[in-house]
This record gives sequence, structure tokens and C-alpha cells, in this order.
Amino acid sequence: MTFPDPASQSERRYSNGELVRRLLSLAWQFRRDCLLSLLLGLTLLLLGLLGLQLLGVVIDVIRHALDATQRAPAYPFGWTPPESWTPLRIVTALSLAIVAQALLRAILTYQYNMVTARLTQGKIVPDLRGRIYARLQQLSFRFFEMHGSSSIFNRVTGDVQNTRLFVDGVVLQGINMLLTLVAYLLFMWRIHPSLTLACLSVTLALGWVTQHYSARLRPGYLRNRELYDGLVEQFSESIRGVQTIKGFAAEALQVRRFEEANGEVSLQQRQIFLDLSVFTPATQFLSQLSLVILFAYGGWLYVHGRIALGSGLVVFAALLQQFNGQVANITTIANSVQQSFTAARRVFEVLDTPSEVQNRPAAIVPPRLKGEIVFEEVTFGYSPEAPVLRKISFAAAPGQILGIFGMTGAGKSSLLGLIPRFYDPQRGRILADGRDLRDLDLDAYRRQIGIVYQESFLFSNTVAANIAFGIPHATQDQIEQAARVASAHEFIRELPHGYHTVLGESGVDLSGGQRQRLALARALLLQPPILILDDPTAAVDPKTEHEIASALRHAMAGRTTFIVSNRLSLLRRAGVILVLDKGRLIEMGRHEDLAQKPGPYRETALLQLMDLGPDPEGVEMGTG
Repeated sequence: MTFPDPASQSERRYSNGELVRRLLSLAWQFRRDCLLSLLLGLTLLLLGLLGLQLLGVVIDVIRHALDATQRAPAYPFGWTPPESWTPLRIVTALSLAIVAQALLRAILTYQYNMVTARLTQGKIVPDLRGRIYARLQQLSFRFFEMHGSSSIFNRVTGDVQNTRLFVDGVVLQGINMLLTLVAYLLFMWRIHPSLTLACLSVTLALGWVTQHYSARLRPGYLRNRELYDGLVEQFSESIRGVQTIKGFAAEALQVRRFEEANGEVSLQQRQIFLDLSVFTPATQFLSQLSLVILFAYGGWLYVHGRIALGSGLVVFAALLQQFNGQVANITTIANSVQQSFTAARRVFEVLDTPSEVQNRPAAIVPPRLKGEIVFEEVTFGYSPEAPVLRKISFAAAPGQILGIFGMTGAGKSSLLGLIPRFYDPQRGRILADGRDLRDLDLDAYRRQIGIVYQESFLFSNTVAANIAFGIPHATQDQIEQAARVASAHEFIRELPHGYHTVLGESGVDLSGGQRQRLALARALLLQPPILILDDPTAAVDPKTEHEIASALRHAMAGRTTFIVSNRLSLLRRAGVILVLDKGRLIEMGRHEDLAQKPGPYRETALLQLMDLGPDPEGVEMGTG
């Protein structure tokens, strides 16, 4: 089969054109709100132009009333006031119209802000965040091994927020800006063409400056996200490792390391702000040059009677000021483009990463398995060039207990990860009850496997909810029965609220043995025919190990069980022990036989056997 290289996926480069197409398709999903927002923006633009024109007419009416030799005012939309109206009445009517348009504009501005917020924060952000989270649940462990938890967290939070900037900060604002520039340009041209050309002569220079700084800002934003990922990761590790930090009196060292990382982020952000601090004044300076031209040339035109004061020069000045403001807004839009592109690359990287382990078409939903697991010449590696398991072959009969032994790096956990199909082998195949795992429905198959890890994760929820995690609809009787089999019922009853006690983060308020027994109860609630125990007693004391081992004896009865451990107190109960060394299966047999043969198992047995003593129960657990 083809083994996908995740590195090639993580290093994928998205062209700006591809990003624009995909971001536009994101906006198109919510086109009704986008179009409504644009319609409201266009209406606000027209109302603003109307207000300026009315203001200009008011000035012309007053000017004409003071000096009848001045040019008569030109009223908008072909409207002419009755001859009986005095200038005061005309000014009053026009002023009321200005107030009415201002009130309507305020109402529509509120509607525009609400529609835009509903589009971005109410639809786009939740949709993107949900899609990324759903995708993360489908990705294999390989993706999480390549990317730190802080980087993934930032993609779901900050990068999603910055991605939506393309819709409201680029698409909506960009179209509104374009419409505004066109409308203002047409109005200014209508007032006086040559004055318009003279005032906009600096536009080309303004465009060049914008393009230059846009290219400078792009790599800065990408680097900023990388540094921020590192900062969040260091902060997260300091919280998770607080016991180790305090135990080694390393608080000052951690503070210094955090300050260094924080300083790198701050320094890099200052570089971005430095570029922006030069860019913004440069654009503003160029925009102000047009005003100098307006005062010089426009004043000459007015003195020579070639342009009106109110509806001409004053309105033109207001239009030019807002036109320059929109041109200066290119800075903000360019900034949003770079932020959204940087974030979108990281978001799309998650959405586009293929799921290496998938259901085949017409995958079989297996009935309850008997528990037979067969490895046939299985070779597996996290990268194709470096296999960690080589040609592994063995068979586990239904109900049999298999121990897996090996030194660090022998491939024990990798072998366990293949059984629930967290990964697929590069060569060979794995069978469950005679069927290739790749032919079985993934979810239906995994629900028939119970797993207890070396450090089992518990959620910040009630004890009952943690046990019922795999079967949320389980009854209280089912939960308690699983707890009894896992020897957890008694200590749960002693908790402040019993099964309804809310656990702290990762079950911090429980002992290691209690956490393991809760994890075992969670696995047993599934009534799984296959049970995987990944070194469940590695991090506990001998007394707790005995408690867990006692619970395991009941849990393993009648189930095909795989136990990874270097503790002979557990391995001696296995019907068959697989001995791994550097990814190869070098020995296989019962404890008594392997302890007599030269090899790594015998060496470990000699070290532990004197302390281990006879089986405390006097029973050797075999094939079940």
C-alpha cells in the first residue's frame, strides 16, 4: 500500500492565488450575509454622499443670500424650492433633510455592524473552528507527533480568528473601499475634472508604497505565529510540569526562559510595528499632498468663478478627505491580507492533511469479535525509511493473555498501536477473527477494544462520566459493575460525592493507582473482547501495583489481553510472552521457558526474580 509522507503535507506551500480562491469560497458559503453587508455598505455610501451634497447646497444658499451676485445654488435631484420660500426656510428644510439622512445612516450603520458580526463571529469562526476540531479527531497520531499541542491550539483559536479577517477585513472592506473610491472619484470628476486629476496625481506613488510594505510585512507575520507557538508551548509546559519545576527550585530559570521567549515575540512584533509606523505616515504624507494641490489650484478656480464654494469647493474638499482616508485604509486591508494569509495557511494545513487510517469502501461492520489477533510479516515505521517493527508474526488465540517484553525502543508501544489500528503497517497485515483490519469498519472495530495506558488521561468531569466516556448512555448499574470488576467501587464510594464527584484536571486529586483503576473501569464498561494494557503499573509503588494487578486478574478473564510491561509480576501470568529487540521478535514462549534461555528476558528475570517470589495467588494464568 502507499504510505503517505506527512512531512510533505506539513511542508505544503499554498500560493496566494490558491489562498484567495479558497478564502473566497469560504465567504461564498455565507453569501446572503455577505451580500446584505455589501448592500448596507453601499446604502451608507450613498447616504454619505447625499449628506455632503446637501451640506454644500446649504452653504451655497447662505452665500447667495448674502451676495446675490454669487452663483445661484444647484439643488439635488432636480428639486427646486417654491419661490415663496425664504432662504431661512430653504436652509431649515435642507437642515432637516441632513438630520434625517444622519439618523437613517446611524440606524443602517448599527445594522451593518450587527450583520458583519453575525457573519464573522456567529458563522465563519464557529464553522471554521468546528471543521478544524472535527478534522483533528480524524487525523492519525502521526500529525500530533509532528505538531506541538500549542501549535494545534493556536490554529483552532487565533488562526481561525485571523482567517476570518479575509472576509470582513479584506473582502467586505475591500469592496466597500472600491465602491467608495469609484463613487467619490465620479462625484469629484462631476464637480471639476481637471481639479480631480491634479489632486489625485499622487495616487500612483501611494500604490507603490502600499505594495512595497505589503511584501515586507508578509514574512514577519509568519514568523510571529511561529514564535507565539513556542511561547504558548513553554507556558503550557511550565503549568504541566509545575511539580518538577518547584522540586528542582527552578522557578527563576523558568521565568528567565519565559522572559526570553516573550522578548523574542515582542522584538519581532516591534519590527512589524516599525514597518507599519513608517508605512502609515508615508501614506498619510502622500495623501496630504493632494490637499495642498486642492488649496492652491481649487482656490484659484474659485477666485476666477470657475467653481462654486459650497457644492463645489467645500464638497470637493470633503470628498477628497474621505477619498484619501479610503486610500490610507489600504494599509489596514494590506495588513489584514497578510494576517489572514498567514493564518489561512496554517488552518488549511490541518484541513488538508490526509487521514492515513481510513475506512475502505464498503467496510465491514464486525459482529462481536472472538478476539483472535494474527500478525503476518508486519513491518511498520513512523517514516518509510526507518521501520521500528520488522516482519513481526504471531497469533493470539481468543481469550489468551500475551505479554510483550523489550527494552526501551524495542517497539512495544508501536506494536500495541497497530492492534486498534492507530496506524497501518507498511508491509504485511493484521487479522482480527480472520479478517484484515483494513476491511473492518474502524469505529465498530475500536469499540471492541479496551485500552489502559501507562498514564491514563481523565477528564475534568464526574467519576461516572469518566467511566462512561466510551458509552455515554450507560446506566448507573453498568458503571458501578465496571468499577467493581476494576476494584474501584470501594474507593469511589469514599469520595466526597461518590460517583458524582467532579475530578480535577487529569484526575490530579486521585492517587496513581486510583486513576489506573478508573481507566480500567472505563475500558471494561465496553465489555471488550480485546484488552490492551500498556505498562499499567510502571509508575506506581509495589502496594499500588498489587492493587492494580488484583483488578487486572478479574479484568483479563475471558478476554484476549496484550500486556506491555517489564514487570515480571505481570508477565509471568501471560500464556505467551513476545520478546522484542530493536523491532524484531526474537523470542516467544512462557515465563518459565524464557527465564531459562539466554537472552534479554532471562537477564531481566535474574534481576527481578529474587524480589518477585512465587505467584501470590499460586496460579499461573495461561491461555484462558
